[in-house]
Order: sequence, then structure tokens, then C-alpha cells
Amino acid sequence: MAKLRSPNGCPWDREQNHRTLRRHAIEEVYELIDAIESGDDHEMAEELGDLLLQVIFHCQMAKERGAFDFEKVCRLLVDKLVRRHPHVFGTTKVKDVDEVWANWEKIKHAEKKGTRHERPSALDGIPKHLPALLRVEKLAKKARKARLLTDGKPRRKSSKSAIAKQIFILAAEAQCRGWSAEELLGDEAAKQERHWRRLERAARHA
Repeated sequence: MAKLRSPNGCPWDREQNHRTLRRHAIEEVYELIDAIESGDDHEMAEELGDLLLQVIFHCQMAKERGAFDFEKVCRLLVDKLVRRHPHVFGTTKVKDVDEVWANWEKIKHAEKKGTRHERPSALDGIPKHLPALLRVEKLAKKARKARLLTDGKPRRKSSKSAIAKQIFILAAEAQCRGWSAEELLGDEAAKQERHWRRLERAARHA
């Protein structure tokens, strides 16, 4: 990658920056998912390489401006894995996966506390560019954990196929009316998030 970015390298690679490459990472992840779904190990290995290329590309550009390099990225990852798995690398005892996740969240919260990455809201930490449906799922999960969404158990029994059909019908209806279901859901997610954040602030000041 250093050679590709050099004066005698590739014109396209030299022109890239972090922003111009950001969409490529998303595309590579989706291509990797396709390979996993297909069960084709050769395709999976190739797509993992393409995804790794994105990491290497960003690291090289960061190295050129003196920010960080591939070694630092790997070191930070190793440190994080050790720190967040005290039941493996330390003496902490856990009885199940739920405790593992609970400890992970506590450790992550402690790491960010007092830094510019601190997450005072239970709803923080969700990537803003997630597709709308994925964002709703993550928002709802966090809201339930924080008791901001207290709808309890589903009011009626529904099969996976029934729910999938409802989602499909709503998306198709939106398209028929000339609306984007993705945009509609994104707007509703943003509205609900604002509402939950207001509830959070009110509870903190109560």
C-alpha cells in the first residue's frame, strides 16, 4: 500500500482519502456477508482480504499524516480484547453469556468515562449511518435496557413470516405512494430517539 500511494504508484490510490473510501468499506462488508451466506470458503477468504485492504488503506493514509499505523490499530484491539475479557485473561467469574455482556458494557462505560467519547445516554454509541431498520432494532434494544421502552411482551403472538410480511407490505405501500420506507423509518427513529432522550433528561433532573 505504501508503494501504491507513492509518487511512482497508482494515480487512483494516491488520490484517495478517508472520506472517499468510507463507502467502499460498507460495500465490502455486504460482499463478505454474501460470501458467508453462500458457504463458499474461497469467496469468503477473498472478501475478507478485500475488507482487510480497507483497514490497511486507512492505516497507510493515517501513517502518512503521522496519526497512527497498522501496528497501533492491532495493539489497541489486543488491549481491548484483554481488558474486556477479564473472565478469560483475569480472575473474574461469569456464569453465562448474559454476564459476559453485562461486564463488557460496564468495562466499556468505565473506559469512556471522563473522556470526549463518554456516553452519558443509554442511547449513545449507535452509528448514525446505519440503515434505518438496523438503527431501530438497536435503539429499541438500548431503550428497553434503560427502561425507556416499557412495552413488555408482545401483545399477540406473531410468527416470523407474519412479521416479515407486515414489514414487506408497509415498505411496498410506501413505495406505491412515492415515499421511501427507509427515509420514513429513519425519520420516525430520530423522532423516537429524541423522545427517549427527553425522558432520560427528565429522570436525571427529577
